[in-house]
Amino acid sequence: MIPAPIILPPVIPAQGTNRRKISARSVTAVALAWSLASSTAAPGVEISNPGLFKKSLAAAAQAVRQYGLIDDPEVQERVNRIGYQVAYHANFDQYPLTFAVVDTPLPNAFALPGGQIFVTRGMLDLGLSDDMLAALLGHEIAHVVSEHFLKQKKRATLLNVASSLLSVGLIAASAADRDDGYVGPYGYTRDQGSTAAAAQAALTGGMVLTELLMRSYSREHEDQSDEEGQRYAAAAGFDPSGLAQLMERMGERISQTKLLGYWQTHPFFDSRVHAAEARGRYLATLEPAPAEEVDAFRTDTRTVLLEYGEREAKATRAAPREPGPVSPELGLLKELALGAWPSGAAAESLRLEKLHRLRDTELERLATSRDYGHLTEAYKRQMENVRSLTPDSPFLVVLSNELADLRRQSEELYGQSIRILDRGVFETPFLEAFLSNYPDSPRTPRVALLLGISYSRLGRETDAVEHFLKAWESEPAESIVEDGDTPAAAAQRGLRNLAPVLTRLGSLQHLALQQRDPELGQRAADRLGNLVRDYDDITSGAEYLERFPDGPYAGEVEEQLNRLADTLYKEMLTYQDLGDAAKAIARANQILTHAPHSPSAQRISDERLDEHLDA
Repeated sequence: MIPAPIILPPVIPAQGTNRRKISARSVTAVALAWSLASSTAAPGVEISNPGLFKKSLAAAAQAVRQYGLIDDPEVQERVNRIGYQVAYHANFDQYPLTFAVVDTPLPNAFALPGGQIFVTRGMLDLGLSDDMLAALLGHEIAHVVSEHFLKQKKRATLLNVASSLLSVGLIAASAADRDDGYVGPYGYTRDQGSTAAAAQAALTGGMVLTELLMRSYSREHEDQSDEEGQRYAAAAGFDPSGLAQLMERMGERISQTKLLGYWQTHPFFDSRVHAAEARGRYLATLEPAPAEEVDAFRTDTRTVLLEYGEREAKATRAAPREPGPVSPELGLLKELALGAWPSGAAAESLRLEKLHRLRDTELERLATSRDYGHLTEAYKRQMENVRSLTPDSPFLVVLSNELADLRRQSEELYGQSIRILDRGVFETPFLEAFLSNYPDSPRTPRVALLLGISYSRLGRETDAVEHFLKAWESEPAESIVEDGDTPAAAAQRGLRNLAPVLTRLGSLQHLALQQRDPELGQRAADRLGNLVRDYDDITSGAEYLERFPDGPYAGEVEEQLNRLADTLYKEMLTYQDLGDAAKAIARANQILTHAPHSPSAQRISDERLDEHLDA
């Protein structure tokens, strides 16, 4: 059945704002275009098992919540373009295949049984060619097509456990969040924590999810996915040697001894390389399917996803055509639908809904603490995307008018913001918004300095260093007078005063690498060298490895990180024996969040998962 057209919601002025009305003609044109462009899904694209798809989507939404999606439409569209070119030749009709890039530096790729396929930022950072990426995505598509996920009993059981735990976690979190937030005078929300039940569900759910995604396949399944994926890629017009090139690239860049990562989910490296090279010599690169056929396949996939979303929204008595909160699952579904086919009025309706949610959330803040800079950048990115796909779309008029209105509001607040700045009575959110909203203001260096001071007082060392550096770099190094009263001079003094007491390893490494002040750099390097072997904050070590994975002290930082994780693990066991579940959960959560590659994290996962799988 063709879904009813989603009429673009009119722009409703937020309370306390003077909003410019959007042309009704523009909105109607976009809605009409979507109505004319709507089509039923092709017979071969369906959801054969809605129950399994729902569980798979819930696990996918939790993965996105844990890792986050990258905010780079160009990269995301490249993955979708190549993914659907390859998927078209798999002739798979059980579930809509979707592709997304999660924001984690760990090089990996994984697929869920409902067709959700993920690639990590870390994998793309290896510099994969299109042929390599096609081979990677073909391999994951083959796992879905061949139902390898469900053919491994433990993995299938984990999916059921994850589904149950995620449901419990959502219920617990919902109960915990009720009347539990504080809205400050500057419009920002401060969470007051969650109940032990929610923490327990989130912790266990996170462990199950990690194991669900990181559990390796058998040699037979890996070999089959390599062969089928290589064939799909060749049929789509990609060089079949891309698989061998992919593995060669990963062999150069990724340690095969890592506890987690590609080598845990995709083992048997050497034999797979030899087999891929042998097959590549005999597989021919075929002429790819016509672009219009692949585009139709992508459009049909989007239609299936949106139809499913409407059914789910109705089943939960939601109002699918009215703006308001959406569940993580339906939110992800809309993201995947937009990625499946980002062109046309249906996609534009999804874009506008996403922008309106972002806008309405921001407009709930106090006027001078609204981040218009972030909003306008989001609007500009969407306009660039639409313009590259359909330059004559009437949707561009809608976005252009709304963007102009946001800019006008921001400009009207500039004078008021300057007066607040001159009075010297403000909170950190005001400074953050000013820096985002008015990056070219002559006051920007001073605001960056004030933020650096504010963050240093709040103990936010990483942010303090970043903003001191921003203020410092506002003047050429040679023109700065050390005892001067400019923001740059004050920032340089601030960094020199801060360096001897910094405890964040990443911030010290950042200062050690800067070249404007060699004396400061050496001071930071010396302190860093003294801290790496005995620092006591597990988050500091995790941050260092995230920012500087190949840094000069990465090995020593990781060794101490594992020792800290082991200490937390022993504390967890002690609190378990004392019956203090909340403190035991807190320790376990620290390990899994900040030291997921550590032996202690593996012990926690093994023990907890065995409990649930044996239950």
